[in-house]
Parts: sequence; C-alpha cells; structure tokens
Amino acid sequence: MVRLQPDPFLNELTSMFERTTEKGSVWVTLKHSSDKSKVQRNKMKTAGEKVEFKCLIRATDGKKTISTLVGPKDHQRFQSSYATILKARMTALKKRERKDKRKATDSSDKKQVPKKRSSAAKKIS
Repeated sequence: MVRLQPDPFLNELTSMFERTTEKGSVWVTLKHSSDKSKVQRNKMKTAGEKVEFKCLIRATDGKKTISTLVGPKDHQRFQSSYATILKARMTALKKRERKDKRKATDSSDKKQVPKKRSSAAKKIS
C-alpha cells in the first residue's frame, strides 16, 4: 500500500477511475485514525496531551492500493475535491426506472378486495 499526500492521492484516484470506466470497480474506504499505536495514545492521554485524530482514506481497484491521511485542517478542502471527482465519475450509473404514479394507483385499486364485515359489525347494523 502506498501512502500519498492528499493532492497526489486525488490525482491517482482520478486515474484509477479512468482505468476502470469500461470494466472494473474502485473501492474507497474511510476510517477514523490517529496514526499512532494504542500504547502511544495511552501514554499521551496519561501525560495530558491531546491526541489528534485524522481520517485514513484507502482506495483500491483490485490491483493497486493507495491511501492518505487527512487532518482536521485539510478536511473541508479535501472533501470538496473528493466530491467533485466522485460526481464527475458517476456517469456510468444507470438511472432507476420509475413507474408512472397514475399507472401504479390504477393497478393497486384493481387488486384491492372488498373487506368482509366482522360479526360485531353485523350485530350493530
């Protein structure tokens, strides 16, 4: 796995999407991470130091895996760039076919069966 800085990561992610447009998939995972071992975090907590958590982002196309760490300061800028890339690459998705509402209500009206009256309702009538 190759750990990249955020900007080269986005460039490589774009090229992964381009390679897999005809055939293949790209998996992207996001994980809450501190980039320190559990022992180091516990030592920092006991010493009163603040542990800075980051977002670990991994991407793979099955052949190549890349990752990056994004801190809280860079998160907004990274997220907007990442969203732009995803929106641009979602062109291969097919739109869902929706049924016409009138046709759906007409067919459901025909399928309804008249309800039988209960014995208590018969006595009242």
